[in-house]
This record gives sequence, C-alpha cells and structure tokens, in this order.
Amino acid sequence: MAASPLLEVRNLTVEFATRRGKVQAVKSIDISVGKGETVAIVGESGSGKSVTSYAVVRILDRAGRVAEGSIGFSGIDLVGASEAQMRDLRGREISMIFQNPRAALNPIRKVGKQIEDVLLQHVQATRATAREKAIAALEKVRIARPQERYDAYPFELSGGMCQRIVIALALACQPQLLIADEPTTGLDVTTQKAVMDLIVELTRERGMSTILITHDLGLAAAYCDKVVVMEKGRVVETAAAAEIFRNPQHPYTRRLMKATPRVGMQLRDLLPDAPPEAMTASRTSVPNLDQGGAPLLIVENLVKEYPRPAAGSLLAKLTGKAEPEKPAFRAVDGIGFSVRRGETLGLVGESGCGKSTTSMMVNRLLDPTAGRIVFDGQDIGSIPARQFALTPLRRRIQMVFQDPTDSLNPRFTAERAILDPVLRMGSLRGRDALRARCEELAGLVGLPVELIDRFPHQLSGGQKARVGIARAIALNPDLVILDEPTAALDVSVQAVVLNLLEELRQRLRMSYIFVSHDLNVVRLLCDRVIVMRSGRIVEEGTAEAVLGAPQADYTRELLTAIPHPPL
Repeated sequence: MAASPLLEVRNLTVEFATRRGKVQAVKSIDISVGKGETVAIVGESGSGKSVTSYAVVRILDRAGRVAEGSIGFSGIDLVGASEAQMRDLRGREISMIFQNPRAALNPIRKVGKQIEDVLLQHVQATRATAREKAIAALEKVRIARPQERYDAYPFELSGGMCQRIVIALALACQPQLLIADEPTTGLDVTTQKAVMDLIVELTRERGMSTILITHDLGLAAAYCDKVVVMEKGRVVETAAAAEIFRNPQHPYTRRLMKATPRVGMQLRDLLPDAPPEAMTASRTSVPNLDQGGAPLLIVENLVKEYPRPAAGSLLAKLTGKAEPEKPAFRAVDGIGFSVRRGETLGLVGESGCGKSTTSMMVNRLLDPTAGRIVFDGQDIGSIPARQFALTPLRRRIQMVFQDPTDSLNPRFTAERAILDPVLRMGSLRGRDALRARCEELAGLVGLPVELIDRFPHQLSGGQKARVGIARAIALNPDLVILDEPTAALDVSVQAVVLNLLEELRQRLRMSYIFVSHDLNVVRLLCDRVIVMRSGRIVEEGTAEAVLGAPQADYTRELLTAIPHPPL
C-alpha cells in the first residue's frame, strides 16, 4: 500500500476580491508531495504558482481567500485550521524561502537575532542556548565566520549571503516541508548552484520534502523528482521530471521548453513557430559589424578603488582604539577592452567581479580612479560624471537597467518615461511631434500604442522592459549598456526581448555592452565575451571560442554550474 502524501492539495480554487469583481488566481488544481520528495511548480508570471504556495501556508493577501478545495498536511486540514494552529505550524513544520531575501529579512535587526527569534518562537531553544544554536544554523548553511556574521545586518551582506541567511531561518526548526519560491532569482550561476546544492543536501539529510517554485526549467530538471506545470491558474501537466522533459504532452509545456536558451540554438529558435508580432532576428542574418576603422569604445587600464575606513574614523573615536591604515578596495583592477561599431560585447562573471562597476564607469555614472575611457576618439573618462551629463556625448551612450520596475518613475506614464531623454536632451518640441515620436519608439520595441498612457504598475514585466528599452534608444545612441535586462523575465518574454534587442541593433547599427550572469543568453546575443573575476579579466575572445572551448579554469567553472534541461 502506497504511503499517504505529506501534502495533498485537492480541487483548490483561490480567488481575490477586486474593484471589478472576483478574480480566480488558482482554479481547481490538484498537487501532491510525498515524504522526502522534491516537486517543482513551474510556469510564467501570473500562472498561480506563488499564490498556491501562499494558500498552503495561509499567508494570502487580505483580499484573497480559498474559495473551494482542501489542503491536507500530515493529516491536518490547513484550510480549516485556526490562525493559532497556523502560527505553530509555520516555521516549525512548514517553512518558506521567499524570492527576495533582503525583503524577507528585517533590515534593522542583526541576522543572528532573527534566527534566534524563530528558535524561541517554536520553543527550539532557550534564552541561554539561542545564540549557540543560531550560530550552528549559520554554520549549517556554510556562512564564513558565523560568529562574526551573527552580528551583521542584512545590508552588510551580499545577495548570496542573504539567501543563505534566509535558508538558515527556514531550516532552523527542521520542518517537514520546505517551500522555496524562486530562491535563486538574480544570483550568478555559481552562487545559484551552491544555494540549490545546499538546499538539496540539507533537505535530504533531514528527510524533508521540498516544493521548488521556479520559471527556470534547467533548475527543475537538475534538482526535482516531479514537475507540475501551471498556466493561467490551472495545472496543465504533471509528470516525473525526466519524463516531462523527454516527452512533454501539453502545448504550453512545449512552448516553455522551446523558449529556454540551450547550447546550439539561435535567437529565433526561442520564439514560437508563428509568433504574432515577434522579431525573428538571427546572429548571422545581418553581418553589420564595422570591421574597419577605429573601435567605437576603447577602455585602457581602467581602475576603480573604494577607500576603507582609516585611523581616526568614527568607529575609532567611539571605541577609543586606533585603527591601522587599510589599503583601498579595488573593485576594477586595470582592465582594458574595446567595442566595435555594431558589435555586442558580453561582460560576465559572478556577483562582485566588477562588471556592473565597469559598466557604470563606461556609462559615466561613476568616475574611474585611473585609466582611460575613449569613446569615438574622445577621452570621456577625464570628464567628471556630473559634467558629462551636460555634454552632447551623453545622448550617445544610454543604459537599460536590470530592474524594469525600479528604473521607471512610478508617477510617469509610459509615454513620459520614454520621452524623458528627448525632453531633456533632444531638440524635438510640440505635443504632436513628441506624441508621434513616442508612438514610433513604441512600435520599434513592440509596445502596443494603447499602453503608452498607462503607469508602470499597470504594465507587465515584459511591457516595462520594453518601455526601458524604448527610453534608451529614444535619442538614437551609438552605445547601449544592457545591465541584466532579462534577469527577472519569464522565458517566453525573455525570448521576445532578446530578439527585439538583436533586431534593434541591426536596424539602428548600435553597439551593445551586455552585462549578464546567464551564459546561455550571452552565447545567443553576443559576438565577443569578457569574463571577469575579482576586478580583472581572466579570459576574452569570441563568444563561440570562450563559451565553446574555454581556456581559463574559472570560465569552465561558470559553464559547469549552469543547469540544463535535457535536450
């Protein structure tokens, strides 16, 4: 006789009350998780996967409620459980790792104290033993120098370190079920692998069950026993991980797999067979690189240093102890490269390697400590960042930022955001002319004209990404710096945005610097690649050479860390 599942969701429907009536976010779904089993719930934004997890732990928004169905956990009816019962179960029996680790942590409380709070809440420690057990929890998730980190605040730690703290919080009471909601979004590939390996090792060691919520099919293939595919609030397919990737049955599952970048693909291969308004660019379709003449951008011996606290600092004055002089921290250490007209250069490496600092200096948002940045024959690195914004060169170098939501003014409509550079630096005037230019830009990036009067909160992630791209190309720049422009997007939206970027590069003959930690995306979009580590370049060359036959051990390490769905 088969053992009863640890978690059994039956005919679950979750609805939210809105101004326009009730909206069903989850519709009659069935999901089961066995003891010791790892189940992936995959799907795009709006598919209902996170709402399902919130319903399980009963942390739905005030406007949401379970309208139908049951949620059974180890013989307990979670739908009918009282709030007191749920408070006892959360953290002790069911734990959750949230998508944004910094938002999940209290910014004004030391991380060690936050772990103590969980232990004390569920009577897993006393006041006398709480500190010792909190440090042990930090050791379990391989936090370096746990005694020191115990007294650290979240803002003093890297993203990967904060994610480990959140895992320590979730596992502190050794729960039976762990729900991990996009636990690796925004992390570089080696940190992603370390975090996922850690979760799998600790859950197997303790015999726990895991639900992994993700839109990354590679992660689901590499780490899960079973995959549940959701679309528009419904479960459309459930099968063993190996089977679902070898023989997907539902058209939506096949579309997700098709849109996932893999070795040997072209950009247009990511798109559906008959996309309604999608770009279908290929890296080989328009060979428009300027092979002759001087490069558009030349970077020579670029250095960026940040001073460390010195003797006589506030800390020294407060403690009365003199501090030794500390050498400045070198975020970028003497690097050099060039970008030709019409070329896409990939800048890759782990968090903290210096790639974002480099892109900020090239974009003249940050002043270099030393070195030269020569753009179209002029040394722009010698122009202070504040003055550069007032020069005619500012309009020729633009940037698409990583977070499409945070990079848009919430009080600006899409039209106002797109036209912002034109109003500041362009010569176009008159309401009709500006409106026509906005509609032209919206057409270039595939943004429906009827959406340009909406505010950012009224747009999807992909639509906000298009607004950011339209804004960046509004002044017809020569160089665009793309800082992780698709990191937070679903794979199908990412596929369209990547093809859009390639089409714009070919049509407008722009050059790109593409900053990313997703090497599969870099392989598709970039002509050349630079690999950075600890502020230095460890390898550079064509994308085919560097990513196909890497010479540096570090590059091979990055490539090995990428999770791949089966071909």
